Amino acid sequence: MLVLTKTFARGARFLRDFRNGRSGNIAIAAALLAPVVLGTFGLGTEVASWYSIQRHMQNAADSAVTAAATNGTAAFADEARAVTDRYGFTNGLQGVVVTALEDQPCPDGTSECYKVTISKPVPLMLAKIVGFQGNTQFSGQQAELLKASAVAIQDTAPRPYCIVALANTNDPEALRTNGNPNANLVGCNIISNTDAVCNGHDLNADVGDAHGTNDGCGIKRHSNVPKIPDQYSGLASNIVSDASCNDPWLPKKKGGAPPPQNQLSGVRPLAGNFAVCGDLQLTGDTTINTGAGGAVITITNGNLDTNGYKLTTSNGSGLTVVFTGDNGYSHIPTGGGTIDVAAPTGGPWSGVAMYQDPKLRNGVDISDAGNSPTWDITGLVYLPYSDVLFSGAVNKSSNGKSCFVMVVDTLRVNGTGSILAHGQCEQAGVTMPTNPVPSRGKLVS
Repeated sequence: MLVLTKTFARGARFLRDFRNGRSGNIAIAAALLAPVVLGTFGLGTEVASWYSIQRHMQNAADSAVTAAATNGTAAFADEARAVTDRYGFTNGLQGVVVTALEDQPCPDGTSECYKVTISKPVPLMLAKIVGFQGNTQFSGQQAELLKASAVAIQDTAPRPYCIVALANTNDPEALRTNGNPNANLVGCNIISNTDAVCNGHDLNADVGDAHGTNDGCGIKRHSNVPKIPDQYSGLASNIVSDASCNDPWLPKKKGGAPPPQNQLSGVRPLAGNFAVCGDLQLTGDTTINTGAGGAVITITNGNLDTNGYKLTTSNGSGLTVVFTGDNGYSHIPTGGGTIDVAAPTGGPWSGVAMYQDPKLRNGVDISDAGNSPTWDITGLVYLPYSDVLFSGAVNKSSNGKSCFVMVVDTLRVNGTGSILAHGQCEQAGVTMPTNPVPSRGKLVS
């Protein structure tokens, strides 16, 4: 009896302790909540994984759309997908979809942007325990569809040129060459406002651009670039011509030997504007001494006839030769010899060595540029309506920096066709012609 009583007491005490104890409740609650806790932990882990994947996708989209905008051709979509491949997002593999579009809205309201979107389904794992269904299905499983997109535009950058063919007379091939194995325009960029055709030789120009089609010109070649504007026509407002040329008889001087005032030889100090009517002829080697301010020789209704002699600017001097007048006359350098001239480095004619008035249309073509006379020129040669046959090698002036720029209507390269002086245009006072051309893609969103 005593034993039963003690046993009963122990049992009652156990039941009372179990009823009042909390450890059992916690165990039961933990058992009931285990799936929820596990599912929540799983969802958190998966969300963190999705974030990592989505961030990687965003990096891929950013790089792909930048590459597409940089490409800027009909192959832009292939360029974009090649980039996403390298990030591990291959279009059509494991549910990945890569979409590349052009002519998309830009933040500034234009529609010149490129857009790349990447989507990828990620199958659910532990998140399903808490009833999370995802937003799609992949291979018969619930999945979360992740997306990333980016927008870019093809940026532009100014490109400087040392040869510009303006095509003012609408020649369909404003820049053309045939053969020319010795042509050497290393360090020079060239551009045509229509087509550029180089048969047999790329001229060794660093970059060849054409508003139309570039067929073989330049080491790097681009077609369909924007036209380059004439950036020097406004300098015509600086022209001061010889008023005596209004006399209809005086231009006939060029029919015979020019008068003394139209002849140059020896050392000639010049300042400001020296204007002549009719041909200006060298009668001996001539050195122009202008001092730091530079000088202008303005030839109205005539040529610069070097006559087999050499025209030189002294050290520290700068000279601009301007051709102006009426369209019934010739307005070019001629006569053999050498033009060894450096342009002024300041003032209204800064960097300009030779300038044809843009109102001139006739008598402006040059058939042997760089050869007869020889050109040793530092500065800009501006011939906006001239059909130029470029034959020789242009070197820098003996007393000038290394810079030569030529702007013409059309250019035919023949023979040597070399520019040996370049790279110091800023020091020479030359503002090089530039054009905003397509450059690298730039992210905008």
